[in-house]
Amino acid sequence: MDDEPLARRNIRLLLKDDAEIELLGECGSGAEAVSVISRQPPDLLFLDIQMPVMSGFDVLAQIDAAEIPAIIFVTAYDQYAIKAFEVHALDYLLKPFDDARFEKALQQAKAQIEQREINQLSRRLVALLEDRDAQPARVRSSGYLSRLMVKSASRVFFLKADEIDWIEAADYYVKLHVGRKSHLLRETMSELEAKLDPEKFLRIHRSSIVNLDRVKEMHLHFNGEYLVILHDGTELKLSRSRREQLQQLLNAGSS
Repeated sequence: MDDEPLARRNIRLLLKDDAEIELLGECGSGAEAVSVISRQPPDLLFLDIQMPVMSGFDVLAQIDAAEIPAIIFVTAYDQYAIKAFEVHALDYLLKPFDDARFEKALQQAKAQIEQREINQLSRRLVALLEDRDAQPARVRSSGYLSRLMVKSASRVFFLKADEIDWIEAADYYVKLHVGRKSHLLRETMSELEAKLDPEKFLRIHRSSIVNLDRVKEMHLHFNGEYLVILHDGTELKLSRSRREQLQQLLNAGSS
């Protein structure tokens, strides 16, 4: 949004070759911008500050908080910079700016929007799983997790519990070891242990939980200590207090 047609044209030209950008519209006044944003909220708004009748800040004040997009202010006046960041603007482009400066602001905005979408998706998925877990036990096949939701830098995906080889404590996180890959999950060992099927997973040490299907053998180490050897060769310490339980579970699984 800018009251100067030439300024709007400049931004339009800078965006036209970006395949990830869909231009929803352009506005020459604050009132027009409020109307357009209310009808079709964009992900990103390039917003001039000093305009006749309604300033860029006035526009934001008229928009529902839930509909306010990511904002890059574009203005010829630097005295508004502090206030711009007080309303959580992503960037502040001071006219005239070059292509490199514009591209830097745009890439920062894309990253912010992507992270926002991931967070929204995460909240929806968590709500969905919580709703599922809140259902009576008789309508669920099992009270234990069959899938875990994992967040990485750029995506959210589901991981089947059966795919996990073993789980390692990592401060306030747990590290899920899956083949040659590993994924961090923000949960304590005790919390995750309670959600896993005890016939398939066993906490063999304070810092490790093992998938029983991955256990190849138990190996006597020294001082009466045992190691659990997985099929991929991973060696894990076995607490003395869990040795008998592990033997019973492995024997039950082989019978």
